[in-house]
Amino acid sequence: MASTRAKIAVDAMGGDYAPNEIISGAIRAAAELDVDILLVGDAQHIESYLQQHHHSPKNLEIVPSEGVVSMEEEPLVALRRKPKASINVAMDLVKQKRADAVVSAGHSGAAMAAALLRLGRIKGIDRPAIGAVLPTLLAGKSVIVLDVGANVDCKPKYLEQFAIMGTVYSKFVMDVQNPKVGLLNIGEEPTKGNDLAIRTHELLEANQGIAFGGNAEGRDVLKGDFDVIVCDGFVGNILLKFAEAIGEVMLQILREELPQGIRGQIGTALLKPNLKRIKQRMDHAEHGGALLFGVDGVCIISHGSSQAPSIFNAIRLATEAIDHQVIERIRSYNKQSSFEKAEKLSVSNES
Repeated sequence: MASTRAKIAVDAMGGDYAPNEIISGAIRAAAELDVDILLVGDAQHIESYLQQHHHSPKNLEIVPSEGVVSMEEEPLVALRRKPKASINVAMDLVKQKRADAVVSAGHSGAAMAAALLRLGRIKGIDRPAIGAVLPTLLAGKSVIVLDVGANVDCKPKYLEQFAIMGTVYSKFVMDVQNPKVGLLNIGEEPTKGNDLAIRTHELLEANQGIAFGGNAEGRDVLKGDFDVIVCDGFVGNILLKFAEAIGEVMLQILREELPQGIRGQIGTALLKPNLKRIKQRMDHAEHGGALLFGVDGVCIISHGSSQAPSIFNAIRLATEAIDHQVIERIRSYNKQSSFEKAEKLSVSNES
């Protein structure tokens, strides 16, 4: 009988530490998660690595590819020139229903372009958005921020769609009963901000399908008052990278400030469980990557510097999106929303 487990296509050639760290993370996922792994890349290198490290998981399959899109290349040009590049092959596996999701730590622009070209957009979504989950001051609570890099320039309706997709994810994956949406802005008042912010505020306030909580200032993002934060990709990318840097700084300060010598060793041993929890909350590697919302398939974009633990967590993130039917739920929401709009328009025309 065929396996009913999720099948994850992993781009083994994308990322600063590819392919070895990517392979290592995929091996761990194959061993610890209930998934089938399709490892896309240089077949000879992957096979050599598996033999060298005495790993041959039955739920890991090698899918050969040729070439990789480097960070210096223009995505669309490279994707067309290299049809068998690892990211293209990985996306094709989803398109052909051989895989349920793609995970890549390679060129994020190439991953997004390949997803759009091969998978297309979900009906009713004009632009895809990268959604990143960040920790908050409240233990056990996270916030999803989108867009964090897919769209430098946005229209109000794009941000409204981001709010809808973020709400779906927060509700069904993060288990928030009634996700509170915030619009990132320079002040709480509805009249604050640029033209995009003011017009988006009006749209979100009028949308009955989301719980809009008003504007969120920068200091509000990590407080835990909001479950979903929407913004354009220019601001969102700066916010994401600043948050990642803050996490790294805090972890480094903890390492430096712990006492040295035998006293420090004893103290560190006593604090080990606490330090582990701190790292889990603050280290971006623990989150694995960001979901590319709006494309018709699950696609996880990981940090370019991802190593094995981050790739493992990215695969886990992809599995959660599949298990909770994120794509299907966004499709369903848009169909329902379109029906309601059509019904209201019909009533309005009759009157």
